[in-house]
Parts: sequence; C-alpha cells; structure tokens
Amino acid sequence: MKVVRGFYSVAHAVKTCRPNVISAYPITPQTEIVENLAAMYANGELENCVYITAESEFSAASILVGASATGARTFTATCSQGLILMSEVLINAAGMRLPIVLVNTNRALSAPLSIWNDHQDSMFMRDAGIIQVYVENNQEAHDLIPQAYKIAENSKVLLPFMICMDGYKLTHAYEPVDLHSQEMIDEFLPPYEPVAKLSVDKPLTFGSYAPPHIYMEFRVALQNAIERARKVMEDVFKEWAEFTGRDWKSHISAENVDDAELAVITLGSITSLVRDVVESLRREGKKVGLIKLRTFRPFPNDEIRKALKNVNKVIVLERAVSFGNEGQVAIEVKNALYGKSKEIYSFAIGLGGRDVPRELIVKIIDNVMQGKVKQGFHFEGVQEFKEVIP
Repeated sequence: MKVVRGFYSVAHAVKTCRPNVISAYPITPQTEIVENLAAMYANGELENCVYITAESEFSAASILVGASATGARTFTATCSQGLILMSEVLINAAGMRLPIVLVNTNRALSAPLSIWNDHQDSMFMRDAGIIQVYVENNQEAHDLIPQAYKIAENSKVLLPFMICMDGYKLTHAYEPVDLHSQEMIDEFLPPYEPVAKLSVDKPLTFGSYAPPHIYMEFRVALQNAIERARKVMEDVFKEWAEFTGRDWKSHISAENVDDAELAVITLGSITSLVRDVVESLRREGKKVGLIKLRTFRPFPNDEIRKALKNVNKVIVLERAVSFGNEGQVAIEVKNALYGKSKEIYSFAIGLGGRDVPRELIVKIIDNVMQGKVKQGFHFEGVQEFKEVIP
C-alpha cells in the first residue's frame, strides 16, 4: 500500500491491465492520468502497447474505435467538454459493440466556464448505451479498472465502460491505495479475445448503414446487451471481492436501511461525507439510512426497490440537473419506485464544484424529517442573487 494521488492510482491500474492502445488528449482535471501513462510508456513499462497523443478528444475516441474494432484492448480518459466532444464517437462505439474502457473525471459543463466538479458531463451520456459506474474513493477507482475490462470484454456485453470519478475531489487527492501487482491482474484478467474483429483474413463491416427495415433490431440488441451486463457485473463484482477481500458490494451499497424511516441516495465522493452524517444521526436515535448508488447504467431498479421497501422518505442528492425537469438520479429512482407510495425529495447540491459542508447535509435531512420541505426538486446551498432578464 502506498499513498498516491488519484491520477496515479488509475494509471497504475490501467498499466497492469496490459492495454494495446492508449489514445488521449489533455483536459483538466484528468490530464495527469494520461501524463502518468505517457511516462510509463516512455519508460518501457507498457509492453505491447501504443500510446497516441491525439489532436482532440473526438480524435482520441476515433482512434480507439478503430483499434478496438481490430481486437485491441483500449483506454482513454477525459471529462466535461472533452466528453461531450467524444460523445458522437462513443455513441458509435456502443452501437458497434466495442469494449472501450474510459475514465471520466467528472467536471461541470460550460457555459459559464468551470473546471470544477459536478456530474453534469457523465449524466449527459446516460442514454448512449455506455455502462456507467461511480466511485467513492481512489481505491475503488483503482479496483474498478480491471473489473471494467472483464465486464466490457465479456461476450455477453461488449460495450464501452465509463468509470466516473469526481474531479479534484479524487483525482488530485492523496490517499493510501493498495496497488495491484502485475501478477495479480494477470491472474484476474485474461487477454482480450474478441468475438469479431476487423481482419484481412475474414473481412467484416462494423457500424455499416442500416435502413429502416433493420435499424431497430440493432437498437434492441444494444438494449439486450446492457441488460445482460447487470448479471455479468454482479458476478465480476463478487469475484473481485473474493479475489482481493475488498467488497465494494454490487450495483448499490445499502447501509442501515432495514429500520430506516428516511434514506439518502448518493453517488460519487460525497458518499463518505453523507455516511458520516448518517452514522452521527443514528447515534442520536434518528432512523436514517444510506444508499450508495454505484451503477447508473444499467440502472439498478430492482435493488433500489428492495433496499427501500421499508423506507417512507427518500432524499436524492444530485450533482446534475436535467433542465426543464429535475435531477437525473431522482427521475430514475421515481421510475424504480413507481406505485410504491414513497415521499421523494431531490436536492441539487455542489454544482460547479461548490463546497458542500456537513451542516448542509444535516439541514437537508432534518428539514425533510420534520416536514419543512415539500416533495419534489430543490436547489440547495444557493446564494441570494438577482436574475437580470432583458
């Protein structure tokens, strides 16, 4: 175990997974992930790998589509506007069933310009056919890299896998991380053997033109693949727990919900803070629970319903907004709980990297428990301002 920054924990994990092609373009706050990988490549630590510096995020993703289609194990990292620039290519990658693994170091979208953390960028990609998992700390990010490859490359799945880690909150943080050895990952993660690939020996076409009489069947196949991913992910998560002794649970981690009257749903690094608040409130005799949402796509509807079966009030802490509606996570939770007569409260907090003090979490929970706030969507922690309308 070493004390390292989040950047390095990701880069080291990627190295041990033996990628064949890494393509990247720098963007804050992910840049040092690919800088670390570039240094490893220059030092000869990445065997049988090509590192390509692209001229844009669109190009980086395009390079990986070509590489993955030929059967290569691939990796990139990005965030914010870079992820949006990649979006056209990543949607193609999902439709072409290419198991590209990428890390998104969550950062707010412009305008106005912000380099700080929220989840607006990855939530923008929720309908792209890409697996999305959010991590709480750098050890979880480190551990998820080899699992992501094993899941994405499974013949029942074959989809891009996006690991979402909070920019700055995790990427720049120093944490003790139990770093994988090469021998360990070689035992866990076999070489990638694609079911189909581009080859002069057996010519194939990927992403070809699909007229109306066949296009819909491709969409059904994509939906079936991401649904099958649920079970594959559960199996790999369990295998990793048995292999390492570190159990990050499955699609969700439900804590203290069996007797809870109120449960808070979180995703990402804010989970640690909310857990501390929940444990403190329970010591005061308040029946509060926590659900750490790990998998956002495919969304764990069954797990959410089961975990909240005895809970009356649900708070969803959002780091993004579906403008014109409410927070994306609450939309999904309401769908999962349809017909269950739960009170659901959605709070957008910490947008654009705004600090979320412990007192704000306590205030939100107390106000909901005491009936001081209406059900529905709320911005919390907003300064008083005057909106100028021309």
